[in-house]
Amino acid sequence: MADLRIGTCSWKFPSWHELVYSAPKGIDYLAEYARRYDTVEIDQWFWSLFGEDSVKLPQPADVQAYRRVVPADFRFTVKVPNSVTLTHLYKKARADRLVANPHFLSPSLFETFLSLLDPLRDVLGPLLFQFEYLNRQKMISQRRFQERFEAFASQLSPAYQYAVEVRNGQYLNTSYFEFLNRNGLSSVLLQGYWMPPIADVYQEWQAAILQHEVIVIRLLGPDRKGIEKVTQKRWNQIVAPRDEELAQVVEIVQDLLAQGVNVYLNVNNHYEGSAPLTIERIERLIGGEIP
Repeated sequence: MADLRIGTCSWKFPSWHELVYSAPKGIDYLAEYARRYDTVEIDQWFWSLFGEDSVKLPQPADVQAYRRVVPADFRFTVKVPNSVTLTHLYKKARADRLVANPHFLSPSLFETFLSLLDPLRDVLGPLLFQFEYLNRQKMISQRRFQERFEAFASQLSPAYQYAVEVRNGQYLNTSYFEFLNRNGLSSVLLQGYWMPPIADVYQEWQAAILQHEVIVIRLLGPDRKGIEKVTQKRWNQIVAPRDEELAQVVEIVQDLLAQGVNVYLNVNNHYEGSAPLTIERIERLIGGEIP
């Protein structure tokens, strides 16, 4: 049986007091988190692009602090900075013209990022390349995307694991999965946003997905703003239970593990309203209990 790690997408939520944390503030959140879970996704370093000449990368003190408070068997999945994965700068207004991101798939910028992560090297899981929905204005074709990424991937260090998340369901085809496997890249199975349900993706592309050594499953949910309105960003209760989806996710996870594929299951508050409580529901399902 392969390894399963279940954790959350980020961890700095005071409303997890009593679910995960001993107090809502005045504590080291990550240190307490790591006593309960064995993996977490670092989202904060994704937000790095603030202009053509303005890129913000991880602060060495933060990297060192994160390594210091987690045990050796803990693993981080890390979202690669969007200064690497965005084709264009974010527009301030819908009518603004698109401005190309000069750092898109920059090997030198990515190498700088990796060098900053070095204190975490022994506790790193997959590095996640998250791409936004790529329409034809941002990427002329899937073929061009794969060509650009393949040139970039040819320079990646084999010392790390890499996983790719696309948000255009039309990219999920034979060419895409062959591209991933050819370049030693893994799939991110995304539940939410514009993507088809991962149960459908897994059913159709199971053979290709099982060729990966590791899979990252991210449960994000379909309606970020809607669930924030309901919860008022207090993430301490389930407000949108997704019983059927969770059962399907657990079936996929169990099949992957049985086939020797390691799994990282990253749960977002926006999925059901409280990532820690969703994880409890998943763990009960895996244990064969009624959620």
